[in-house]
Amino acid sequence: MLKRILETKRQEIQTMILPEDKGLEQRSFYEALKTPNRSLGLIAEVKKASPSKGVIKENFNPKNISIAYEKGLADCLSVLTDETYFQGKKEYLTLIKETINLPILRKDFIIDSIQIEESKRIGADAILLIAEAMEPSLLRELYEHATELGLDALVEVHSVPILEKVLREFTPKLLGVNNRNLSTFETNIHQLKDFRKIVPENTLLVSESGIYTVEDLQIVREYGAHAILVGESLMRKENQQLAIEELFGENIHV
Repeated sequence: MLKRILETKRQEIQTMILPEDKGLEQRSFYEALKTPNRSLGLIAEVKKASPSKGVIKENFNPKNISIAYEKGLADCLSVLTDETYFQGKKEYLTLIKETINLPILRKDFIIDSIQIEESKRIGADAILLIAEAMEPSLLRELYEHATELGLDALVEVHSVPILEKVLREFTPKLLGVNNRNLSTFETNIHQLKDFRKIVPENTLLVSESGIYTVEDLQIVREYGAHAILVGESLMRKENQQLAIEELFGENIHV
């Protein structure tokens, strides 16, 4: 699946025309996670569909969802912008940036510097860089380019050997461990414990995918996570604000 998505991205890049710069305020994604609203930072994801699960949210209103996330005290948002496989849109990110005051990660498959320039122009505060999608040297180049443009970059890994290769090139400020196996699409939050020994001390560790309960939060926190990225379990609920409070074991609106 990843190979197919990346081939689609290469085709899109060939015909890409950069949009006009929206001139939207830059917000620090890193700082928001460094000083979160709770003991564990939350990146709440705005996600309509995925290749493995199909449509997750039928009644999909990105503006209303983002407002509910902000009311639920999410620290940051992740917005899917891939259209072909996730039914996202770049326009969703801009709309959400203009609606709420949280930093926003552009969740897409970024493999070229022109996509980073595009991300900044549409209002992203951070981008996702998937280590399995490229050589470590290119990953470092894209990371540095994002930094030059004032964007944070969440470097995502799926295996310890890949992380070791990345760390030989550079040390990311934000590291995401995706608990979903890229081959089987199964999730296992316990794999995070295999990473904690080699994650650099000053790197913020984000646990991604497969997080549904208070118990899941406690497990990834024990394994060293500073923050979590949660999409499907929040998106499937009717009210995203209440979904966040339920995930953290809060009973504010009983």
